[in-house]
Amino acid sequence: MDDDLATLATGLDWARAGHGVGIATVMTTWGSAPRRMGSHLAVRADGLFAGSVSGGCVEADVILAAQDLIAAGTGHAVLEFGVADEVAWSAGLACGGRISILVQRLADDGLPVALVADVLAATAVGEARNISSDPATGQAQAGDAGPFVRAYPPPRRLLIIGAVHIAQALVPLAQSLGIAASVIDPRGLFAADDRFAGVVLDRRWPDEALAALRPDAATALVALTHDPKVDDVALAAALRSPAFYIAALGSRKNHAARLERLAAQGFGAADLARIHGPAGLNIGAANPAEIALSIAAQLVASWRGVLARP
Repeated sequence: MDDDLATLATGLDWARAGHGVGIATVMTTWGSAPRRMGSHLAVRADGLFAGSVSGGCVEADVILAAQDLIAAGTGHAVLEFGVADEVAWSAGLACGGRISILVQRLADDGLPVALVADVLAATAVGEARNISSDPATGQAQAGDAGPFVRAYPPPRRLLIIGAVHIAQALVPLAQSLGIAASVIDPRGLFAADDRFAGVVLDRRWPDEALAALRPDAATALVALTHDPKVDDVALAAALRSPAFYIAALGSRKNHAARLERLAAQGFGAADLARIHGPAGLNIGAANPAEIALSIAAQLVASWRGVLARP
């Protein structure tokens, strides 16, 4: 689960358990602010907190503000930190960053519990949701009618084709990034439960599996088998989807041959350019764990929009 959705889930659990809860959200950032717009921090009345709005820089002040709102039983607050603030200098924003943070009670007169529950339920089944908030009143509602809108896309998925050694390293790495990982491999010798304890193993052929899983714009796929009978089928299915990241392991020579085979199936140059091959950023990776790291880094760069297509 995305870290901000996980923070909302924690806050919702606290509220349902009877605790007063405040939710802080980064509304705007300038310069070198350490957390992106939309980042969440959940605060319980006793000061226990989850998530982050500044990487630790101004958390203490935000937590105190949230506790004040919870104690007052109403209201909201908009907090701004920048280079002119004494707190910002001591907290590490002196290099030029500024952040604006909306703090709301998790309550009907702020950020409604039912609205948060709806967002979490929708994204869990692959649906997108938006929450709009009015910083002047602290009120939040579904949709995009307010001056500040926080979009919650479906959680990212990684579909790994091939239950190989690299997949064993890539699965926990993806999970640590909040990405749900599944391994698809019809070869029973590779897709053994003992090799992937606690991992979702799909033993269907990739075309059948992907037809059922329906990759969307929050889905990544990487083919690792080196077997054209398996990888090519998976890549063809991925190219027919809006998957945000598609990659395949193999040498440049093997990748060129792969592209020729896919072109023979009718895929054009623009389609084939979506495939990152060889998979992963060039970090000089020399073992399965390092290759997995290079793939995860390339996947993140693609998701964040900072990586040009190959």
